[in-house]
Amino acid sequence: MGEYSKALASYQKALEIFQKTLPSNHPDLATSYNNIGLVYDNMEEYSKALLSHEDALEIFQKTLPSNHPNLAISYNNIGSVYDNMGEYSRALLSHGEALEIREKTLPSNHPSLAASYNNIGSVYYNMNDYSKALSYFEHALDIFQRALPPTHPNIKNVKNSIEVVKKK
Repeated sequence: MGEYSKALASYQKALEIFQKTLPSNHPDLATSYNNIGLVYDNMEEYSKALLSHEDALEIFQKTLPSNHPNLAISYNNIGSVYDNMGEYSRALLSHGEALEIREKTLPSNHPSLAASYNNIGSVYYNMNDYSKALSYFEHALDIFQRALPPTHPNIKNVKNSIEVVKKK
């Protein structure tokens, strides 16, 4: 764990190969940009992470239908970076875009839908808006409990978030 420079080098090498062999708007390029963005986010290099995720989103927007799950993933990744940067209004906008796509395309008990509610709850928590955070966490928990086995770590994590919020 923590070997981000090796991961980054591997993802950048893959991106270089894809750039030489694929059209400039190929979805595999977007996936590479997303992977690079995730590594930069973990390295707390948020401006680089944001640029990578925005590059991915741009490709997906040009090549995929407007409600494609990969767009939701990109919006989610961008929202997470903004949350880490403390730019909460932008984080809410991006996570809201992801949620909107997921609500239109996924069944009501899909774990990705719950993840979106959880992410929005986390942003509201960071904004000290505990009542909204609690509402989103509870919605996430409801979906996770319908979709996942009772011992799944996502259920435990959301329950912990709810307990923390209730103490505020």
